[in-house]
Amino acid sequence: MGNRKDQLHKLIHSTEYDIDKINDFFAENIDDDELLTQVLMQGQDKETTLGDKLSDKVAKFGGSWAFIIVFFVILFAWIVINSVVLAQKAFDPYPFILMNLILSSIAAIQAPIIMMSQNRKELKDRQRSQNDYLINLKAEMEIKNLQLNMKNLFEIQKKQIELLDELRKKS
Repeated sequence: MGNRKDQLHKLIHSTEYDIDKINDFFAENIDDDELLTQVLMQGQDKETTLGDKLSDKVAKFGGSWAFIIVFFVILFAWIVINSVVLAQKAFDPYPFILMNLILSSIAAIQAPIIMMSQNRKELKDRQRSQNDYLINLKAEMEIKNLQLNMKNLFEIQKKQIELLDELRKKS
């Protein structure tokens, strides 16, 4: 088992990832019979905060056709109400300065919220990529171990066949 860990350390040090973190995690879990995917998923059970959930919902709605349609309907209604219905006593007459202020405020608030959501998704993607790397690395090590075991079994089998041949010659 010691040789296997030495090979693992050499392989890990050749990557560009956070070597210390991966090395420690993988060295602790290489000999476990538990599936590495289960170990990795247990570490991701971090609860999302209310702000995280809200930013995800705002980003999801802000990037949908429903938002675009509702947005255009509200803008169209605003313009019609202020230009036609309330032409003489409009609360926001042409050039619609109040509407522009509201639109700028919405954009100023919505943009950072969407960026927060995107940053969280990027972090999740990076973690998923790192987990995939660890799983592939463990699979590679297991395959190498199986190949070594098969090679040893073939050598043992070859020796057994030689012994059987010697026994046949003697009898």
